[in-house]
Amino acid sequence: MKFTITFFVVASIAVSVLSFLFAAWLYQWVKKQPSSNPRIAEVGQLIRNGANTFLTKEYIVLAKFAGVAALLIFLFLPTPVWNGHYLDNLVMALSYICGTIFSAIAGVVGIQIATIANVKTAEAAQSGIKPSFMSGFRGGAVMGMAVVGGTLLGVSLVMLFTNNTTALLGFSFGASSLALFAKAGGGIFTKTADISADLVGKVELGIPEDDPRNPAVIADNVGDNVGDVAGMGADLFDSNVASMAAALVIAASLDNVAGGITNTSLVFCYAAVGLFASIIGVATARMGKHGNPTKALNSSTYVTTAIFALLTAAATWLFQFEWRIWGASIVGLLVGVIIGIASDYFTDDTKKPVHQVAKASESGPAFTILSGISYGFISTLPAMMGIAISALAAYKLCEPIGPGYAMFGISMSAVGMLSIVGMIISNDAYGPIVDNARGLAEMGNLGDDVLEITDALDSAGNTVKAVTKGFAIGAAGLTVIALLGAFISEVNDAAAALGVKGLTGFDVMNPIVFFGLLIGASVPAVFSAMLMLGVDRNAQRMVSEIHRQFREITGLKEGKEGVAPEYDKCIEIATFGALKELIPAGLVTIILTIIVGFIGGVQAIGGFLCGNIISGLLLALFMSNAGGLWDNSKKYIESGNNGGKGSDAHKSAVVGDTVGDPFKDTAGPSINTQITVVSLVSSLMSTLFLTLSFIR
Repeated sequence: MKFTITFFVVASIAVSVLSFLFAAWLYQWVKKQPSSNPRIAEVGQLIRNGANTFLTKEYIVLAKFAGVAALLIFLFLPTPVWNGHYLDNLVMALSYICGTIFSAIAGVVGIQIATIANVKTAEAAQSGIKPSFMSGFRGGAVMGMAVVGGTLLGVSLVMLFTNNTTALLGFSFGASSLALFAKAGGGIFTKTADISADLVGKVELGIPEDDPRNPAVIADNVGDNVGDVAGMGADLFDSNVASMAAALVIAASLDNVAGGITNTSLVFCYAAVGLFASIIGVATARMGKHGNPTKALNSSTYVTTAIFALLTAAATWLFQFEWRIWGASIVGLLVGVIIGIASDYFTDDTKKPVHQVAKASESGPAFTILSGISYGFISTLPAMMGIAISALAAYKLCEPIGPGYAMFGISMSAVGMLSIVGMIISNDAYGPIVDNARGLAEMGNLGDDVLEITDALDSAGNTVKAVTKGFAIGAAGLTVIALLGAFISEVNDAAAALGVKGLTGFDVMNPIVFFGLLIGASVPAVFSAMLMLGVDRNAQRMVSEIHRQFREITGLKEGKEGVAPEYDKCIEIATFGALKELIPAGLVTIILTIIVGFIGGVQAIGGFLCGNIISGLLLALFMSNAGGLWDNSKKYIESGNNGGKGSDAHKSAVVGDTVGDPFKDTAGPSINTQITVVSLVSSLMSTLFLTLSFIR
């Protein structure tokens, strides 16, 4: 039986609709869970209002940026509009706008469910760890299903209506650019509040983490949602779209040469199967009455991985796809799991690195920082080796199929690694939900037993967040390697149309390539520094505000009844600072890409992308793992080890966690989006760089 590309696109849309229906059922399930504590309801509403206010203001700023970007795209891409191909430019601009809208919706969906699930999870903890875990996990799963369903739907609709892979790159750029700024803005907000609350509350005053006397405590809980839910949702939406876009660009090029639709069909088929596997994995996720939440989350990931491998093997046999490409996808999937396991080892509070950092904290904060940085750097090796082995294995596995298939193998390895992204997002969104639940339990005075349960769930959330971030960074690594292949394809298509020489690779001994390599390698470091300086400046303003309130509000420090801090002042500081700081860092990376392209052309851009990918992956993995390590070392001490709460070791660990916060939640996870953005800018502007560069 012969299948058309329309069949696979429509099937993908059908699976997307199924994921939306499942997300709606999960949403209703979470919403129906009992909650009756008036104090928790009050605080939960404050968190919800703060998150929605920030998201509204952030999206207004980003809408203005997207409007200007869409106009520039219409004028110049894929070729200047005065060349007469204005319909192509209009399609590109509309695709870009659709990408930003889909990415924004991912953030909104995440906020809406997370600010309900946090309340339900806190109150469910009164009945035990199992119902509390299920409320948190299924709350996160709403976002997982909606985001990945949106990814597949968006890509399918763009291909259905335009049949244009360059327009798909425009859609991906829209998703990436909004994700870059949303992740940066949300990360600055959340770490401003987190650092300020910890430094004044825990270190200076010795009060509990979520003590309602602390003026920054609501802003801290709001930040969990706008940074770790909305920001990460947009980030993983972007990674998934980018992996599919890169694969489809290369697949379409191969199909044009062969005169078929096999490779394009395969991309849609595997992506749809991945989403279906995630639906099954989420639906079957369970935890025993006295189970381990970390084990339950990881087991669900392994089940989803096995389902994807089996179903794609069946699809490969049924539709007579190339088995070597299936092998490349499975290599990516398995390496993703290995990267997750490596991240787990360096961040789990039951493992040696966390214990060693906790022990070092007894000697002072300098040793906390030194040991954490050291383990953070060591942790990059397994992941970097995994990405390298995955790329090499996929390349060599698919190389015998024919010219161009080696790079397609790498792109399908990225698709394979991100195939279970529905489960990954579910696990990731679980983290901030249970973190909020822990704060709500403390502010609602639910008792020590409930706090013990929410602490266990929160610790699992931190560990799994480190795993999912490692997974996302690893997938971004393979995706941008595939995007490098897409860049070469776009350049060669333009070169063939212009009758000039195309690209076969990049010689690092070529001074133009090396020029781009050095600048590209420096960009992630500058980008990270700008984001963390934004957190630093903003946190200093908030610390001053907290001091003012404790100084001027009579009875606040003592916790007198009826005396409440001005929570909204801290939310305003975090919001204003985040909006002020979010655009410059992202804009610098885009502008530098354009400058390098117009100076050195496509050869310089090739070097720029290689340098950017390598240094970006290294920094992202280091910061994500070091931050998670410091966070769980602090929690390990707080659970009664190495002196426990209030000890010198605890104060040192809080300092380490304060340094690690912008590492793991602001700069680290934003870097992989930055890499994707510059890769897409390079592909979209490849024709201009080919024809208008200063050095040729």
